[in-house]
Amino acid sequence: MGAITPIGLTVEEFWANLTAGVSGVDYITLFDASNLPVRIAAEVKGFDPTKYMDFKTARRFSRPAQFAVAASKMAIEDAALTISDENAYRVGVVMNTGGGGIGELEKGVHILMEKGSRYLTPFLVPNIMPNVVSCLVSILTGAKGPIVTSTAACASGNYAFLEALRILRLREADVLIAGGSEAGIIPLAFAALGRMGAIST
Repeated sequence: MGAITPIGLTVEEFWANLTAGVSGVDYITLFDASNLPVRIAAEVKGFDPTKYMDFKTARRFSRPAQFAVAASKMAIEDAALTISDENAYRVGVVMNTGGGGIGELEKGVHILMEKGSRYLTPFLVPNIMPNVVSCLVSILTGAKGPIVTSTAACASGNYAFLEALRILRLREADVLIAGGSEAGIIPLAFAALGRMGAIST
C-alpha cells in the first residue's frame, strides 16, 4: 500500500495519526481564501515530489499526478513487486480521480488572460486530462498492461479497486496498481462547492 494524505505521507504515518484521532483540517494556505465562505480544508503538507521523480518531471506534471506516482511507488515497494521487461505487459494501472487537472486548467486560464498564450506550458493539455494520473504512474513505474482512469466523483478511488478486480477476473493482467488521487483545493472548486453547500464553512 501507499498513501499521500493530509494526515500522513506514508501508510504508517497515516494510520498512526488516523487511529490517534489526528485531524488534517486547518485554514487554507494554498491560496488566499479570505473572499470565500469556505476557508478550511485538509491540505497535504510537506510533500516533496522529487523523492519519487526527477525535478524536471515534478515541475511539468500536476499535483494529482505527483501524488499518484508517490503512492504507487510506495505500494510497489510494499508489495515487493519488481516490474521487468518480462512482466511489464501483465502489470496494469487503474488510477482514478474526481477533479483531475482542474487546478491546472484554472492556472492556465489565468495565464492566458493575464499574459497570453505564449506563456502557457506545453504540458497543459496532458495535465488537464484526468488520465494523466494513470499515465504518469505507468511511465515512471514501467507498468505496460491496461492503463485506466475513470471518474466517479468522491467514489473515484473506491471504483478503481472494483475496476482492478474486474480486469484481474478477465485475466487481462496479473497485477494492478490501483487507487485514487486528488488535489482539488483550488479557488474555483471551493467557490463552486461552497455555492452548492457541499462543504463545511
